[in-house]
Amino acid sequence: MTALIDRPATRPPADQAPADGGRAALRTLAARVAHGDERAFEELYGATAGAVLGLVLRVLRDRAQAEEVTQEVFWQVWREAARYRPERGEVLPWVLTLAHRRAVDRVRSAQAAADRDRTAALRAYTPVFDEVADQVERDLERDRERERLRRALATLTDVQRECLLLVYFGGRTQAQAAQDLGAPLGTVKTRIRDALLRLRAQLAADTPAHQA
Repeated sequence: MTALIDRPATRPPADQAPADGGRAALRTLAARVAHGDERAFEELYGATAGAVLGLVLRVLRDRAQAEEVTQEVFWQVWREAARYRPERGEVLPWVLTLAHRRAVDRVRSAQAAADRDRTAALRAYTPVFDEVADQVERDLERDRERERLRRALATLTDVQRECLLLVYFGGRTQAQAAQDLGAPLGTVKTRIRDALLRLRAQLAADTPAHQA
């Protein structure tokens, strides 16, 4: 019986599918299967496997999965044949109902697995995304600060800007800046002090309201 179920099901030609007159025969086979008759099971399989495979294939649209689910359906038929009640319906609709349920369960299971994979991927990459986002925000803030400083420097006089750039951006001491500019040290110190005061006032005025 195991070899029978593990054998891929094939869709029979239309003239080999159970006809109306075969419903009684299927009921008889189902009753025999319920008592463990493997020969009856083989006949029932041969009469219905094609219809089961066709239905499952329409749901799953994947031949390999459809054949796998069809095997599962007939294992279920073998185990649960005793639960079949003729008064509730014919054998083929009962088997097809089992098949449809299993096919839908397979679709749902595949979708749930895909959702879990996506969730796991998002969780795995979230720290990376957060790190990138933080770095972008830092870069933007740095660019904004540079722009504010550029605007503030533009408000200085040329001599103030020269002194400030030499000392704070050129790495020169005030004495060296005075020598480079050919100006008295006291004059350079005054220019730097005035420049810093103006920069502080300009930057404060240029600070966005939500940062003030």
